[in-house]
Amino acid sequence: MSNIKLFESKHIRSIWDDGAQHWLFAVVDVVAALTDSQNPQVYWRVLKKRLLAEGNETVTNCNALKMTAPDGKQRLTDVADTEQLLRLIQSIPSPKAEPFKRWLAKVGYERLEEIENPELAAARMRELYKAKGYSDEWIEKRVRGIAIRDELTNEWQKRGVKEQREYAILTSEISRATFGMTPAEYKAFKNLDKPADNLRDHMNDLELIFTMLGEASTTEIARNKDAQGYIENRDAASKGGAVAGRARGDLEKKSGKRIASKENYKQLPEAVARKKLK
Repeated sequence: MSNIKLFESKHIRSIWDDGAQHWLFAVVDVVAALTDSQNPQVYWRVLKKRLLAEGNETVTNCNALKMTAPDGKQRLTDVADTEQLLRLIQSIPSPKAEPFKRWLAKVGYERLEEIENPELAAARMRELYKAKGYSDEWIEKRVRGIAIRDELTNEWQKRGVKEQREYAILTSEISRATFGMTPAEYKAFKNLDKPADNLRDHMNDLELIFTMLGEASTTEIARNKDAQGYIENRDAASKGGAVAGRARGDLEKKSGKRIASKENYKQLPEAVARKKLK
């Protein structure tokens, strides 16, 4: 489970380690949040070299994992758990050290709460979207869409689809059959030019509904056909997306309006308009 946490508006990339039951955080993001350095990669590289020379075991035990970089690509980056970060913070002079320690404790506690009660995770997700200015109605559809997406990816995993690249191709098949566009083409259509932009966070109600229909249909077809491996699941993805595509086309003919919209929610984080897409 990967995620992005916010500490004083700074993005901290993180991954939940199910085996160890703790978060792993991107060290360079923590350095950026604590130091406001213009080049946190260089800051961390110099600090890491010094600590290694001193025989610091915390640095020695830091592992590198692939995480999504600002350019959207998967790149190796050093990660550390809460205990390791608390030790590293001692080597970073920063007035934000104490607030960051409290933030770490809060993040860890909240995750353990969510494991005990999964409804808390959904509730916190709703709070985050609401703070950004999304309507309650939109949030409910978005949360439901996340659940449907998770069900689909879990099904793919059980059926032998393992690599992230295969997940991306299957997702593109569904999107192409549903909307006539791959996710990349859809982002360009909506003028979403940043790698970090999440396409689904910029969809209106109907776009979310047809996305859910395409993915739910794919799950159902894969189960009923007992699709195994990448090839069979790609066929299921194409057919599932086609179900949603036909429904979309039928609605467009009867309503006289295209479902795919160029509108997006880019203004919401800045609270410029706070408008609701219709």
